[in-house]
Amino acid sequence: MPTDKIDTAKDFSKGAAWMWGKVLPTSQAALPVTDWGLTHSDITYDVVHAWDGRFFRLDDYLTRFEGSLEKLNLNIEQSRDDIRTILHQIVSKSQLQHAYVSFVASRGQPTVMGSRDPRDCQNHFYAWCVPFVWVFPEDVVKRGARLQVPDHVKRIAPNSVDPTAKNYHWGDFTQGLIQAKEQSFDNTLLLDENGHVTEGPGFNVFVLKDGRISTPKSGVLEGITRKVALEICQQHGIAVSVKDLSMTELLDADEVFATTTGGGIVPITRVNQRSYSNDAPGETTLALQATYWQWHQNGAMSEAIAY
Repeated sequence: MPTDKIDTAKDFSKGAAWMWGKVLPTSQAALPVTDWGLTHSDITYDVVHAWDGRFFRLDDYLTRFEGSLEKLNLNIEQSRDDIRTILHQIVSKSQLQHAYVSFVASRGQPTVMGSRDPRDCQNHFYAWCVPFVWVFPEDVVKRGARLQVPDHVKRIAPNSVDPTAKNYHWGDFTQGLIQAKEQSFDNTLLLDENGHVTEGPGFNVFVLKDGRISTPKSGVLEGITRKVALEICQQHGIAVSVKDLSMTELLDADEVFATTTGGGIVPITRVNQRSYSNDAPGETTLALQATYWQWHQNGAMSEAIAY
């Protein structure tokens, strides 16, 4: 259950966390070294953002988090209302108007010393917030991001790690990122073993071709910003299909964009050596991006944080 045990003598300006029933500065939040969330990446989480002092689409994130808990057989004592209260509490304490807010369920530590049985672990919840995190830096969002699709790094198969349950299994993304950064790309985008486009670390991808938009259906997290983008396309009267997407279709697109909680709708201007829209953000992408930020002022899609 939420608690009011807040240490007002500490500095929360760089973020606040809720852990073990207390609110404390994010820099002081820690897990035991034997927690399976650390040792096994046996954990699920979600991230919602606060913008101008309001949570955007919080209920969608809470619903996805509940689904991830069920898929990974994690049980926490906090209810949906408890989690909502905790998230409001930590952002309010931090006084951050623009925040990146993560809420997490870990498998925890075994209650039986040395046990290898996940059923012996005490699952637990925690949450934290920091100043808003841009998955693509703001200057990259303005000029358009440049992605590399590596030849030899493939997305973890969904029958091994379910991508629809948000997780910390980033071995594939990390290797793709290292390769992309070393070759001066902004980020990486991975294919699966069948050559289908999947996702990047923290973002989904969309392609526009001949006035129609497509986005991958498998091997991806069903992103909340992805969901919002699909709704925006509908409002703009743009036909959208969710389907398997080949590398050829990606490279043949008229426009490409990414969607992420950490920045919204982001133009993609290059993939490998292919440039789109004369290496500039596309007209349709910019229209969708403008609507995304306009929707943040819609009271039906956001909720105010009491500071």
